[in-house]
Amino acid sequence: MASTIYEFFGYRSDDQSDRAVDAAQKELCPIINERCEKTFNDGIVSGVCSVKPMTTGPVICCPIRLYADNYKILSDVALKAFEERLELVTGPLAIAHAKSKKCACVAVFGKRKGGELRLPQKSGSGSYFVDWILAKIDSNGQLVEFIAVEVQTIDTTGNYRNGYHALTENRQIVKTTAGLNWENVSKRILPQLIYKGQVLQREELCKKGLFFVCPEPVYRKIMTRLGGKEGLVKYSLQPASISFLAYDFKNSANTTDAELVKLERTSDHSTTVYKVQEAFNNVTLPEENVYKKAILKALNSES
Repeated sequence: MASTIYEFFGYRSDDQSDRAVDAAQKELCPIINERCEKTFNDGIVSGVCSVKPMTTGPVICCPIRLYADNYKILSDVALKAFEERLELVTGPLAIAHAKSKKCACVAVFGKRKGGELRLPQKSGSGSYFVDWILAKIDSNGQLVEFIAVEVQTIDTTGNYRNGYHALTENRQIVKTTAGLNWENVSKRILPQLIYKGQVLQREELCKKGLFFVCPEPVYRKIMTRLGGKEGLVKYSLQPASISFLAYDFKNSANTTDAELVKLERTSDHSTTVYKVQEAFNNVTLPEENVYKKAILKALNSES
């Protein structure tokens, strides 16, 4: 599969503005205003936020790209889960904030905001963690309930280093061999969601379950792997919930230079971990004797 780099250090690759060029020169991620964390194997900062396959629209490949507009996705999730617009506060500061303001708020625990909460595995060795914990704190500073949030994009295969060099040297867009690793949907993403969803169901204060935020193309691939959204019965939020929220680029063609392409929520579907697990295990098999036919075809290829 071939593709081009669609966003480079936050801005469209065809953006020739001083702001876009400056971000690339300084290796700056304008989403979080820090140095870009996306690197090649040798440690060189790649700056690639999204790629565009030759036959489809652009696909976000860096999770941080989803944190645009000051982590708006977390505000969206909190509103859906807690059904009121509450202020998001860095975790350790939340109790004091709630008491001083005499109003409820949401304590945020995650990378750069309150720190990630690592939890021990059943065996006692190692640990697992979700990307974000959003905890509702009442006006008295008491923990009322919490939800967990996973944020995933998609890994790339192949290589886009030639595209990186072309953009770095003269802001030129060239075709690369980079593709999208859709196999990770089955191998990594879905098994993790099922496991973490089951763990969270056992938490007495996790009343709305797990929220999964991803780019729209990843959501569509997940739904295809699970046999279609129609087969995942929609449920109201509950401890066993898995809620999918997908985002995609908004009016990218109308984005002006020196401006980040806006994101918009495009899909929203809540089901249960058991429906996801059932659909994941319900593998659609090919017709019988496919290996036999392939072998016979290969054996007779020279005759």
